Amino acid sequence: MSSTSPAARRGRHRRLALGLIATAQFMVIMDTSIIGVALPKMQADLGFSAEGLSWVFNAYVVAFGGLLLLGGRLSDLFGARRIFGVGWGVLAVGSLLAGLAGDVGTELVGRAVQGAGSALIAPAALTLLFMTFGANPKELTGALALYGAAAPAGGTAGVFLGGVLTEYASWPWVFFINVPLALAVLGLTPMSLPRGTRQPGSLDLVGALTATVGLASLVFAIVRAPQAGWTSQATFVTGFVGLALLGVFVLLQARRPHPLMRLGIFRAPNLGAANIAQFFLGAAWIPMFFFVNLYLQQVLGLGAFASGAALLPLTVTIMVGMIAAAPRLIGRYGPKAMTVAGLVTLSAGLVWLSLLRPDGSFVVDVLPASLLTAAGMAMAFIPSLGLALSSAAPEEGGLAAGIVNTNYQVGSALGLAAMTAVAAAFGADDADLVSVTDGFSAGLLGAAGIAALGAVAAATWLRAPAPAQADYESVAS
Repeated sequence: MSSTSPAARRGRHRRLALGLIATAQFMVIMDTSIIGVALPKMQADLGFSAEGLSWVFNAYVVAFGGLLLLGGRLSDLFGARRIFGVGWGVLAVGSLLAGLAGDVGTELVGRAVQGAGSALIAPAALTLLFMTFGANPKELTGALALYGAAAPAGGTAGVFLGGVLTEYASWPWVFFINVPLALAVLGLTPMSLPRGTRQPGSLDLVGALTATVGLASLVFAIVRAPQAGWTSQATFVTGFVGLALLGVFVLLQARRPHPLMRLGIFRAPNLGAANIAQFFLGAAWIPMFFFVNLYLQQVLGLGAFASGAALLPLTVTIMVGMIAAAPRLIGRYGPKAMTVAGLVTLSAGLVWLSLLRPDGSFVVDVLPASLLTAAGMAMAFIPSLGLALSSAAPEEGGLAAGIVNTNYQVGSALGLAAMTAVAAAFGADDADLVSVTDGFSAGLLGAAGIAALGAVAAATWLRAPAPAQADYESVAS
């Protein structure tokens, strides 16, 4: 007979639950980066055109961004644990399809199915995190820190794993690796994650359709704009259709008895402002990661695998900052001050990074400035995410998680597309290294401006937590 106490067993289950939730965040981000090294071989084997190859990435992003809001609502209606499991099943199916693909169309369908699975996993995972740790503010902040740190870890691990699998196995394994992990998570989920509650109501199918197609169209227009042109007819029409459908969605939500997204949720203190902060964080951070990686490879001449290794100090700084430093600083200074300070620090780091030289070096031109940006991200991400989630009522946790994930992902897509266009305008597409570096510098300066705007918005609109949230600011250091 086991002598393990009930308290010890509960503690072990909670640690396992946090591990599964962090794994979800790790995988969602890893699946965006793991394909990078494999793209040339995929192009040769499947017959992608140079322009079409970008859609191996974009198909995932469009499906992920377009379905997040629906995923959050499904989590509330049918239970977060159930939707979490369904999402992992969908991700596994999409991964098999992408890995077994023998042509371009099947590959893109597989990537879109992967994105749909991630759109179910991400909001459900955040809801389960709040259900498991929300009763204790100190535990909640620590859990959010580990959850946040899993994202940069997944991004860096994707580069490493993509290189290793492509080099020593074959490119389909960048997708097949998801399958055993998904099966393991599905096996552990019933014994470690809370069942959750099913909220009354029905699924607003018309609202779900207009929101999903509208968001997907908008994200499609954003990620396609650098190739098609920001003023092209295709970009204008797709973007207009997306915005029009989102407008119809808002009108429908105001009239439905059981809407997909109750508009009154935005009356919750800080929810809107915290989501704006997350939007600006994504819009500034993803271009930084993109341009630094290109600078390392195209200007400094590092290979993809070596570039991933060069980003390890940045990744470690974020992880340590989120896990060890952020909870203490939030407890001492409060989430608003930390969000503003983090965005200001991120902006300063991006300005420093914009001083890249065509004859520079990693140690001088990249390392110190990238560590400063990592510190800023670590400071701002956890408090703004915590405020966005804790502002909503518990029964709308899935919806709040879907909203904040959508804002971060759409911000990331818009920021990357806009800064890629800025970089191209200043010479990033030219042949000589001086022009290329000037283009990257312009893109990084633009990202610094985005982070600065985020800091102004957070300082202006974030407020001290309402009484129901007061414990969030009292986390012990």
